[in-house]
Amino acid sequence: MMRIGHGFDVHEFAEGRKCILGGVDIPSERGLLGHSDADVLTHALMDAILGALREGDIGQLFPDDDPAFEGADSLVLLARVMDVVRGRGCAVVDCDCTVAAQAPKLAPHRERMRENLARAMGIPISSVGVKATTTERLGFVGREEGICAWAVVLLDDSPSPERLRSCA
Repeated sequence: MMRIGHGFDVHEFAEGRKCILGGVDIPSERGLLGHSDADVLTHALMDAILGALREGDIGQLFPDDDPAFEGADSLVLLARVMDVVRGRGCAVVDCDCTVAAQAPKLAPHRERMRENLARAMGIPISSVGVKATTTERLGFVGREEGICAWAVVLLDDSPSPERLRSCA
């Protein structure tokens, strides 16, 4: 059976922080505020995966008041989410993500984001989509107050042994 999950996340800009998206350190004067590395793209993807599993959200798995996750690398957390996926006998078949940011420019970093996400999930890069858009200067994204991201995931909850091997 196939399942669909949808994820969404938002982080505001903050001085003195890195801007990490899809595990890539994006050159920027400001980074994103959060308990972990504030990787809004990876957070949206994790929420989509957990949604497809009907396992809640990343806040339940990695609470933002737990010191163990302070400054955590979101790609490491994504790999842990994938342990849950495999533990349930499931496989991520495909995912597609969109990041909304007025600045910084993300297109030059898209392929590295895809590579990082695919590697952390243990799936082919051809199964990972990443796009970037602006909001035409509208809303909090347009005013450059923060960045948001959406992700959708297609999950197979009864994968064949062949599919599991092809996704390793």
